[in-house]
Amino acid sequence: MTEPKEHPTGYEILHNPRLNKGTAFTETQRRAYGLEGLLPPAVTNIELQVARRHAEIANLDDDLQKYLVLSDLQARNETLFYSVLMSDPATYMPLVYTPTVGEACQKFAHIFREARGMYLPIGARGRVREILSNWPEKDVRFIVVTDGERILGLGDLGAGGMGIPLGKLALYTACAGVPPQYCLPVVLDVGTNNQVLLDDPLYLGLRQTRTRGEEYMAFVDEFVAAVQSLYSKCCIQWEDFANINAVPILARYRDKICTYNDDIQGTAGIALAGMFAALRITGQKITDQRFLFLGGGSAGTGIAELISQAMALEGMDIREARGRNALFDINGLLVTSRTDLADFQRPFAQDRAPVSTFVEAVKALRPTGIIGVSTVPKLFNREVIEAMAEINERPIIFPYSNPTSRSECTAEEAYRWSGGRAVFASGSPFPPVEIGGKHFVPGQGNNVYIFPAMGMAVFATEATRVTEEMFIVAAEAVAEQVTEGNLASGLIYPPQSHILDASLHVAERIATFIFDRGLAAVPRPDDVGALIRARAYHPAYRE
Repeated sequence: MTEPKEHPTGYEILHNPRLNKGTAFTETQRRAYGLEGLLPPAVTNIELQVARRHAEIANLDDDLQKYLVLSDLQARNETLFYSVLMSDPATYMPLVYTPTVGEACQKFAHIFREARGMYLPIGARGRVREILSNWPEKDVRFIVVTDGERILGLGDLGAGGMGIPLGKLALYTACAGVPPQYCLPVVLDVGTNNQVLLDDPLYLGLRQTRTRGEEYMAFVDEFVAAVQSLYSKCCIQWEDFANINAVPILARYRDKICTYNDDIQGTAGIALAGMFAALRITGQKITDQRFLFLGGGSAGTGIAELISQAMALEGMDIREARGRNALFDINGLLVTSRTDLADFQRPFAQDRAPVSTFVEAVKALRPTGIIGVSTVPKLFNREVIEAMAEINERPIIFPYSNPTSRSECTAEEAYRWSGGRAVFASGSPFPPVEIGGKHFVPGQGNNVYIFPAMGMAVFATEATRVTEEMFIVAAEAVAEQVTEGNLASGLIYPPQSHILDASLHVAERIATFIFDRGLAAVPRPDDVGALIRARAYHPAYRE
């Protein structure tokens, strides 16, 4: 074990999650660091420690309790936390992120244990850099930041949204090997319009309604300037901002700093990856497709734009490509005659008569695929699925809304109502389905295949920008890892059990693109894959 600065006492070492090894400290280390008597006498290795945590968590019936056990472990012994996650990612990813993190955010004030990450209240305007400098790590490469207004499909959770940056950054490390010491979760607390939270005596955020307009944007500007001043190599990932802020914030900074919005671009990347894999099942080309989105916000338009860009790369005119991606929101199909469209929606407005119901839109537009980003459950009903199955031999059905309770349909509903012909993927996990003697394994179109790999590529190359093309490269790299055996069972994403290998492959492809476009701040190596693997974190105790 590396000698800590200022020679902390054994007790202090045990309470530092980066230094703590728990019962894995050897007898020699216990004597050297003043740990004797502070631990049970038995010395165990990390494999036994992982097995102990597996057994503890497996014996719990409630997923939120499992989340809390893992959170406590992360705060106590970071190396062991990541060893547990990386030993069985398919089991633990749904616990540290969707769907369990949604409940954790809703109950954040009631389950709060100890401070993690940074909270920047809008009342601190003029002092953001000073407050941000209180973070102990001086080389921060990734910040995941939210203002808590649109947490998953659950809405405004204020300061409780901290669970999202915490979970996202845990997956940066567990799924793609980004070293955890370079990661910082942040909440920009500008208030909340959730009256339930404002009336809750345990609520931990600012007790005021949300700040809007110029004051809000000035606060965001000050935050970005502080990050640039303190952490010159830092990439900012915007997470779970409402549409009214998410789109303009991304537009404001995307060409100035290294930044991206995972809800817009990461979601688009994973959706496009699903499309590429689905087309291997349907035997069609991307330029043959017509997609109808349920939900016309930043996620829907982000996916539609990336699909359009992918079509354009195949030779299609970008305006024609955008015309093949239609959106439907609470007021019906987005058509040119509507007067309520935002600027970011207008490129996808259809030049046709208004359509008021989603099933009518399916019948009128005859899409090859439908994509749900509405956060409203059950809107892909039987009539919709049957209409898709009547139009298409292999209808593409992607209910992407999170968490599971907000999914537009279940896997079983999609498979059963389409007669087992649907090509299905969802945002949250669903169990395998048996229909007519056939076994279907639903794919989860989880951004976890995109944003951790993007993070590793940016980390390894010290990229100066994140571009739209990088998400197309990522989508292709995800899709090319789906085997024919996976496709035969309906699985259109790589198995989550192999997420680290999959992410490092995607990161290598993105990093190669970064070098090709001159966006890297480090020299290009002879072997980009070797660079990625060399920079990846692997949880192991230091001697």
